[in-house]
Amino acid sequence: MFVHRKETIMPVNVGAPDARFGQYLLEQFGGATGELTAALQYWVQSFHVTDPALRDMLQDIAMEEFSHLEMVGKLIVQHTAKVDQTPVYDAPLFQMKGVGPHLVDSQGSAWTATYVQEGGNVIRDLRANISAEAGARQTYEALIKRCEDQGTKQVLTHLLTREVTHAQMFMKALDSMGKLDDPMFGTISPDDTVNVVFNLSHGDDHRGPWNEGKIYNGQSFDYIEDPQPRGQIPPSPINPDDEKISRKSK
Repeated sequence: MFVHRKETIMPVNVGAPDARFGQYLLEQFGGATGELTAALQYWVQSFHVTDPALRDMLQDIAMEEFSHLEMVGKLIVQHTAKVDQTPVYDAPLFQMKGVGPHLVDSQGSAWTATYVQEGGNVIRDLRANISAEAGARQTYEALIKRCEDQGTKQVLTHLLTREVTHAQMFMKALDSMGKLDDPMFGTISPDDTVNVVFNLSHGDDHRGPWNEGKIYNGQSFDYIEDPQPRGQIPPSPINPDDEKISRKSK
């Protein structure tokens, strides 16, 4: 069961409408890093989770993301309310599609379900969610830097802040399972190259915790300074006769 309250979770008040900025805002409505993507991603992921606590967390955040989608939609409505008085080159997308939000990004590309990351494994999903929150936070920062309206900035700053909070929640969930800094998950064990790292970009080489010291299973990194191929050149494919005939004819 779903229940919708018409009041937004936070106030949304635009002082100076700007249709061109409204088009930028579409990135967080129908874009890859937008609120629709996050809401559907976390909601669908929750169906795979058997742990009731993790499922509840995902559903709580998903519902908040739907409320954020509503806030972005309200911002777009207010920024495009006077689009008829705006020069066409400022916001051509709204001139063609009408005012208000649409399921497209700032360039007019339609939203697609391929934006949604869910793989039926809670560790994989939570790590994807941290990335999703980082992408959304970066987009909000870019929007804030291009915004002149203070009311809009307040809303966007709140939305950016919530991305940080959600990332923290996902990280805490991973930590509770001992998987925050453990790259291994699933049921198939890696082979004996799991601790091997290759120096494959030569010149101005650097060492650090990513290629020296201990790894997750207590082994030490095996740093290969000058890697050499261990396999062989694969056999040539057996091509159809017409290729041989064409060569002979030449």
